[in-house]
Amino acid sequence: MKKQVVVIHGGDTFSTYKEYISFLKNYKIDFGRLKKKGWKEGLSEKLGRGFEVIAPRMPNKTNARYLEWKIWFRKFLPHIKNSVVLIGHSLGGIFLAKYLSENKFPKKIKGVFLVAAPYDSKDSDHSLVDFVLPRNLKRLEEQGGQIFIYHSKDDPVVPFANFKKYVKALARAHAAIFKNRGHFVQEEFPEIVKDIKSLFK
Repeated sequence: MKKQVVVIHGGDTFSTYKEYISFLKNYKIDFGRLKKKGWKEGLSEKLGRGFEVIAPRMPNKTNARYLEWKIWFRKFLPHIKNSVVLIGHSLGGIFLAKYLSENKFPKKIKGVFLVAAPYDSKDSDHSLVDFVLPRNLKRLEEQGGQIFIYHSKDDPVVPFANFKKYVKALARAHAAIFKNRGHFVQEEFPEIVKDIKSLFK
């Protein structure tokens, strides 16, 4: 039986519809980047035949709302097997942290990976709207299996202070600091491949 890995991508949030429309009008398309394959798209190949990677497209990632993502995420739960690995990148990270801190997960979780995840919006000019964590992440710790937190000191999107808050809130987590990975918009991510495989040794 293949080992399941579920990857929740990132996204943007805006406090008002006006801000969202302004973002759309001013956004510059990086056509070269659109052609590149990122680490999430290549994860299945890197992990190999023994793994099944599921990467749901969450609703309106350009102007995300937690409730919408929660409703959509729950539709996948009947298809999840025991010993699943959950990965959240950026907004997907705080989504998983919030969901697993507020809800009982129906299957056993082998590991949770939070990659460049925001903890709150205190150190940023950007609002997280309803992606707000509860006071403690105790339930996440209890049901999340082994938890890994990855952050780069030069992240231009999610300030490094967020990493420190996760480390404090999740004392037993494996914390990995990088110096030059930015927001982990990269083609390969050998460290996460290695750590996922280590869970099943």
